Amino acid sequence: MTVLRAKHLHSWSCLVVLLLSSLSLAQPLELSGDTDAVHDPVMIEEDGTFYLFSTGRGLPIRCSDDFVTWELCRALFFGLPDWVQEEVPAVGDLWAPDVSFFNGRYQVYYSASSFGDNQSAIGLATNATLDPESPDYAWQDEGLVVKSEHSDDWNAIDPNFVLDADGSPWLTFGSFWSGIKLLKLDPETRKPSQEDSTLYALATRARPGAVEAPFIVYRDGYYYLFVSFDQCCSGVDSTYNIRVGRSEAVTGPYVDRDGVAMLDGGGTLVKEGGERYKGTGHNAVVRRDDTDYLVYHAYDAEDVGRPYLRTEPIVWTDGWPTVVGGN
Repeated sequence: MTVLRAKHLHSWSCLVVLLLSSLSLAQPLELSGDTDAVHDPVMIEEDGTFYLFSTGRGLPIRCSDDFVTWELCRALFFGLPDWVQEEVPAVGDLWAPDVSFFNGRYQVYYSASSFGDNQSAIGLATNATLDPESPDYAWQDEGLVVKSEHSDDWNAIDPNFVLDADGSPWLTFGSFWSGIKLLKLDPETRKPSQEDSTLYALATRARPGAVEAPFIVYRDGYYYLFVSFDQCCSGVDSTYNIRVGRSEAVTGPYVDRDGVAMLDGGGTLVKEGGERYKGTGHNAVVRRDDTDYLVYHAYDAEDVGRPYLRTEPIVWTDGWPTVVGGN
């Protein structure tokens, strides 16, 4: 009996060590450098360098060689593209960029709007490379992609470029109003398809509930739609939280882990604010070394509610994304 107990204790101690090791690996990364004043982050890698795009004047670009130490290296635009002020006169800074690589070029879809207004537009810029030292580095403004008016019940902000399982391009977007939408894109123009002009509805919530900031990931036969619920942009009073649902088709229907349709307000909680970091939201997902990472902003209660970049590994459990890091 003594030998059996010793064996059992050894097995349990090994299990505890493994669990603690897994928990340690799943904690948020300790970031450094220029990680404050980051809002609506999205990230991509080119030739070993990571590039982080976010909301702000000219769409600031941060660079990192190790995924954790960031420096502000430049902005996408100097001033606003001419067409932006013509289409959206009330625009201030550009918002919520989304970066991807498609058909031989890097592309950034971005939002032009003003707070609480659905006269908004999504624009596009492309580049042969993200390396500012390359002789091929030059952003090309591709102009307007899609626009919403005051008469619409949807809002053209928070774009996210998506490739379906067949390699066809789509653009999801949306905020407040009637929620998250999806448009098929023409692979040559990178703008809405003339063959399928359907405005697909993916997620909505009954007012005053808010849903915005979509990001779609394809994994093991499912499309996972990440969104943000509730209120951003209020410092420590922000109630932003990240939710998810999934579908076997990019056009939906998306349902959460409990089977509730996202068109009926469903969405499984992935991340919410804690004691220090409030209003966790507007996430992207980036893959590094066979691990998926949740990239998002949160407001630091220990630094007067300033928004900071946060990054932590995703653990996939029974086909659903979870994060176990602290706040």
